[in-house]
Amino acid sequence: MSAPTVVILAAGEGTRMRSRTPKVLHPLCGRPLILWPVLAALEAGAAKVVVVDNPTRRLAEVLPEGVEVAVQAEPRGTGDAVRAAAEHVDPGAPVVVLMGDVPLIAPATIAALVDAHDGAGATVATMELDDPAGYGRVVRASDGSVARIVETKVAGDATPDELALREVNTGVYAFDGGALLEALERVEPANAQGEYYLPDALPVLRAGGREVRAHLVEDAALTLGVNDRVDLAAIRALAQGRIHAAHARAGVTVVDPGSTLIDAGVRIGQDTTIEPSSFLRGETTVGEGCVVGPLTTLVDTRLGDGVTVPHSYLVEAQVADGASVGPFAYLRPGAELAERAKAGTFVEIKNSRIGAETKVPHLSYIGDADVGPQTNIGAGNITANYDGRRKHRTTIGANVRTSSNTVFVAPVTVGDRAYTGAGSTITEDVPPGALGIARARQVNRPGYAERREAGAADPPTGVRAERGD
Repeated sequence: MSAPTVVILAAGEGTRMRSRTPKVLHPLCGRPLILWPVLAALEAGAAKVVVVDNPTRRLAEVLPEGVEVAVQAEPRGTGDAVRAAAEHVDPGAPVVVLMGDVPLIAPATIAALVDAHDGAGATVATMELDDPAGYGRVVRASDGSVARIVETKVAGDATPDELALREVNTGVYAFDGGALLEALERVEPANAQGEYYLPDALPVLRAGGREVRAHLVEDAALTLGVNDRVDLAAIRALAQGRIHAAHARAGVTVVDPGSTLIDAGVRIGQDTTIEPSSFLRGETTVGEGCVVGPLTTLVDTRLGDGVTVPHSYLVEAQVADGASVGPFAYLRPGAELAERAKAGTFVEIKNSRIGAETKVPHLSYIGDADVGPQTNIGAGNITANYDGRRKHRTTIGANVRTSSNTVFVAPVTVGDRAYTGAGSTITEDVPPGALGIARARQVNRPGYAERREAGAADPPTGVRAERGD
């Protein structure tokens, strides 16, 4: 059998979402809803994937390269939406129709539907629900084929016996390409809305002597759709559970799945532990043997093997093997920690490279800096990287020891094996092996408290001492 063309209907705005954002662009575990069926179709081996959009064409920017876009000029029903994609349909190959708001459809489900369809005019994916309210009921013929689908949106559309049926239409179909194109030309808008419904193509196919089959999907969650934000939350819980299960089966420990969010694009190595209340977002990659969390967020961040990150927030950062971050650290975009480096408690690093085995233990801000290997940055160090107009870089060499509360006013360079004195404001380069000290001389004034109480004390700021008295 030829590989199918997959047509995904996504032209509706989804008004029940109460949002300026089209429904299928709402995020689900790190990717827009529309990408879920698109990626499933590609993984299932589709020869072509076509997304039917409305004239705003807001979906094209999120679709993978090679996915075609067809435009439904007016919202005139699902049959009209498929007809908008007619130029992309190969009459000699099967056509699978999916809904853009049915995100959990799996590649294996699409492949199984195509296999079940073999030779039929149409095959309807169905599911059995304990509460089928709101779904079209599948009425089977005596031979087990599909006689018709009965809509239930308006009272009187279905008989009591039909309403009692539990098998429902999922909105997912496989068609013979040529038969579908012919049937769509004969579908009439015989409804109060004046719309062309895709299920109305099924009796047309039967009347033409083509078989219409049903393919029961046993896992009903695979074909659940999103109508509003309540549905989105429920499907998010299902999707997240599947993501957790996949990582667990691959050798990852998720200590408390109920408090942990892991996006669909995240990759995690074996023997890594994700502690409670941790969020791994975007295209984050975590190596083997890491401990992430508790209370840690990683966004588009790459961790090597054996990294520990408790109670911290990392965005577009890179942390190499054996390094440690936190607790309470903030790594901003462009932060890079080399092997076995450390960014400790209440440390913020931005657009900086920290060398191998270098430590930034606590209470420091390192921005726009290059720090060599085996250097120790004292507590409370700051790179003053902004002069009000432009950013400047600080360069600190290898095996440097900076003392507490040192400020580096960029651009400035500290050579290898250099030192700084505590409380220094470094505004000039420090040569290799030198000690840089830049602070006012301390002056003690005996009897100051008694004179102050008598109203005759020197100015408390020590201004004369700062002037070199």
